[in-house]
Amino acid sequence: MTTTTQLHIDNAEQMEALDDASVDLVVTSPPYPMIEMWDDLFASWAPESQKALKDGRPDAAFDIMHQAMHSVWEECARVLKVGGICCINIGDATRTTGGTFRLYPNHARIIEDVTALGLHQLPGILWRKSTNKPNKFMGSGMIPPNAYVTLEHEHILIFRKQDKRTVSQNRRNDRYESAYFWEERNRWFSDLWTDVRGTTQALSSKHSDLRARSAAFPLEVPLRLINMYSVAGDTVLDPFWGTGTTSLAAAMLRRNSVGYELEAGFTTVFDEAVRTLPQRSRQYNAHRIERHRQFLRERDDSCKHTNRFYEFGVVTKQEKDIVLYDIDTLQTPATNRYKFAYQPHGVQTELFVA
Repeated sequence: MTTTTQLHIDNAEQMEALDDASVDLVVTSPPYPMIEMWDDLFASWAPESQKALKDGRPDAAFDIMHQAMHSVWEECARVLKVGGICCINIGDATRTTGGTFRLYPNHARIIEDVTALGLHQLPGILWRKSTNKPNKFMGSGMIPPNAYVTLEHEHILIFRKQDKRTVSQNRRNDRYESAYFWEERNRWFSDLWTDVRGTTQALSSKHSDLRARSAAFPLEVPLRLINMYSVAGDTVLDPFWGTGTTSLAAAMLRRNSVGYELEAGFTTVFDEAVRTLPQRSRQYNAHRIERHRQFLRERDDSCKHTNRFYEFGVVTKQEKDIVLYDIDTLQTPATNRYKFAYQPHGVQTELFVA
């Protein structure tokens, strides 16, 4: 199997190149309205948001910023297939405006906007990003009553387009090879993730021509979501591509991907990262297999089923056909387009990077 990744240096509103119902999964983390580091970006999309902030109208600014993203959600709804899933990683914002400190619930507003487009909300995930910083408290410190709870989580909102997805019989092998281990299912399909570490958003000095922060989420987040909600060979879209974390995860999991990004300079950041994917995919797959072997060592009773490829025990018969694939070769057939080929993990082949 081969997969491709394609990047469009364009506003995500301009997704006309994508056909209706051509995408299986959306995984994205947009800029967060009312977080100060994104004010300039929103002002470039909707200048009236900056004026509202200067005029002391935070509610109006909050509304304008979300309106600026609404056309992207419209396009996501259009290009999703029936049964397709849309995962949006978003954090709420706290901000002091006009001397008043308050919360701006970005997750609630996105739920309102996306469900208005006809997508059905599914149970979501709280991704807890705890911090041990000594100054993490806000407000009056140890003296009541004017202290504030510290936000230490982000929301992963999950939506589905209409009914449950049906996978055709001719893709049965892809579907069953893409299954996850029983213990992974128990960990991933929890509504609270406490075991995912945050990632630095600061870009290195050699990328000083780009904005100071990338808004990247940890690679583990799209890896889990793509495993959970798609099948090998599917197409994954990220309309707020940034440094391409979603595309990196998609390539590692034998999914095609498409991304939209305004800043062309981020392609150099992605190009550096994508060259490391053959090694990363081998390490990731080795870690999953070793983690499963550790689970087996700690399990009290023996498993009733055996995986056909790896010949180790599995809890359910749905895990019998799991095969993890390493990226074997990488090619760049055109600008901003990458092509990957794969070998089952554990099969040694000569690595070629074009």
